[in-house]
Amino acid sequence: MTPAEQPLDAKLYVIPGSHPAMAVRRMLELKGIPYKRVDLMPVISRGALRALRFPSNTVPSLSIGGAKVTGSRAIAHELDRLRPEPPLYPSDDGELVAVEDAERWGEEVLQPAVRRILWNTLQRDRAALASYAEGSRLGVPIGLAVKTAAPIVAAAARMNSADDETVRADLAAMPGWLQRIDDWVAEGTLGSEPPNAADLQIAASLRLAMTLDDLRPAIASRPAGEMAMRAIPDFPGQAPPVLPSAWLESLRTAEVQGT
Repeated sequence: MTPAEQPLDAKLYVIPGSHPAMAVRRMLELKGIPYKRVDLMPVISRGALRALRFPSNTVPSLSIGGAKVTGSRAIAHELDRLRPEPPLYPSDDGELVAVEDAERWGEEVLQPAVRRILWNTLQRDRAALASYAEGSRLGVPIGLAVKTAAPIVAAAARMNSADDETVRADLAAMPGWLQRIDDWVAEGTLGSEPPNAADLQIAASLRLAMTLDDLRPAIASRPAGEMAMRAIPDFPGQAPPVLPSAWLESLRTAEVQGT
């Protein structure tokens, strides 16, 4: 058995519905690395991860091979080091720069925007929380967790700056972001098979966005949405339309232009 084939003791700490955590779950699956998933409650997770001495108190956090790594980009590089095949990053220098640039944009721009839109949505309809917890083990019944979640949802919205003004700006920017992703697919930076690190980083955010009925029609039929579905076929959760209609005008225009 080669070092790359040695079994790895992997434990992944996630929050139900977390899109970067879903990206890492797919990385582990593609690498063929078995792992134990530990579900944490939003907000409360920060104290738990701090107590476990991870380098940051956010998810995803992965304990693997004696190392503790936080963040989907750092985890992707660590997984390529521990289990090189299939690679998450191309070997060609030019292609690598393009993939890492797209991955960075996905983490720094798209990921927090989709998170803000989600928490703003959940403030308007907490009942949708149960669908995002599908398959999770939080230590309490899902129904009870949802009924008592108001303070956590409010705290998460504040921590993520999911106020109305910011979320409305995110939605106005979304058509341009979708076009950028479509362009990356056309150029071949995204859409590889198996998916690369940028595919998974961006696809996870798009798949979470597509669980929102307000956003899904503007994404699903585009190259961006099709790429996301291939990279991450399953993503739990579904939230009904709750956002103000005026906030979605630019997305409706983009949807018509994309058909």
